[in-house]
Amino acid sequence: MKNATFRQLRVFNEVAKHLSFIRAAEALYLTPPAVTMQIKELENNVGMALFDRTGKKVSLTTAGEYMLVYARRILATVKDAEDAAARLQHAEAGILTIGMVGTAKYFMMNLLAEFKSRHEGVEIRLEMGNREQLVNLLQNNEVDIAVMGRPPKELRTRAEPFAAHPHVFIASTKNPLLIESRSNKLALEELRHQQLIVREQGSGTRAAMERFFEEGHIEPTHRMQLQSNETIKQAVMANLGIGFVSLHTIALELENNKLGVLEVDGAPIVRAWNLVHTRSKMLSPAAEAFRYFMLEEAEAFLAQQFGAL
Repeated sequence: MKNATFRQLRVFNEVAKHLSFIRAAEALYLTPPAVTMQIKELENNVGMALFDRTGKKVSLTTAGEYMLVYARRILATVKDAEDAAARLQHAEAGILTIGMVGTAKYFMMNLLAEFKSRHEGVEIRLEMGNREQLVNLLQNNEVDIAVMGRPPKELRTRAEPFAAHPHVFIASTKNPLLIESRSNKLALEELRHQQLIVREQGSGTRAAMERFFEEGHIEPTHRMQLQSNETIKQAVMANLGIGFVSLHTIALELENNKLGVLEVDGAPIVRAWNLVHTRSKMLSPAAEAFRYFMLEEAEAFLAQQFGAL
């Protein structure tokens, strides 16, 4: 093990993350044979196989699972050392890894473009996932800072709200319930027997919707589960049911009258967008610059872009 290199550990961590040599190669800008070679060298150094390879399926061996824990600790320590060196140099440069829930992509790309124009020395890497996946990324120190809704209680984190995050029920313009709601607000009870189109378990949007129904002592009876906001919007536009989404995801559809917001008692449900990092994380100058930028600029940007909604 003493001959293992940081490069081998980084490649190992990436293959373990994706359980795919090809996807790891793409993430690391390497060729698949180069990734395979690095893993073989690490396995030789360890003296045990780290992955089971059956056809195209890749999985961690028991030894691989143990090694992954230590590899991630080592890589996290090295990253902290790099960040400390950058702070000593007062340099806003280097790699900044940002995690974000999928819903945030509807506004974060423009904000990132503005941030990059002000900090050209910073290389930005993005990790996308639902809330549950982001919590794992934070826990494993695989992101410097995360953009998400409800911050995790299972980790010791610092969470700073930077903007309001409204959630709404949406329906097809063909749905009679939409017209009815514009005349008289719907009681939550009226949604009990509607076909609800919801995000997957682990999604913050799903958790917000379930909490809203629990607080109203209502148990919905019909649900269709889909994996993304885009798929939910398409299903709602096809009049397959009623969706529950972030208001920040439907600007174009509302503008083009493809769907509408249902007027429901107690809605919109307003949460907050948060910047989150673990308390043990010492932020690099690049991460601190991004944090300052978001806290100063994001709320006004969201108000300008989505305030009319």
